[in-house]
Amino acid sequence: MRRKNASLLGNFLMGLGLVVMVVGVGYSILNQLPQLQLPQFFAHGAVLSIFVGAVLWLAGARVGGHEQVCDRYWWVRHFDKRCQRNQHR
Repeated sequence: MRRKNASLLGNFLMGLGLVVMVVGVGYSILNQLPQLQLPQFFAHGAVLSIFVGAVLWLAGARVGGHEQVCDRYWWVRHFDKRCQRNQHR
């Protein structure tokens, strides 16, 4: 995939993930209002859509190149025991 197409796909996935998360949060909030009488069945789907939106956002960041190398290995550098300097050998 060319860089331009990867960037467009990544931005689209990030935007789609953001919309899915906002809709999920909005429905979860609106479901708490008793006068709207929204079906309780969709409340679990709204909570799930928040996590699906986050996964779409992260996939878009990965495809679009918005992830930096330092971000990708931050966890390994700080919390992996093999990469820490205070080992006693």
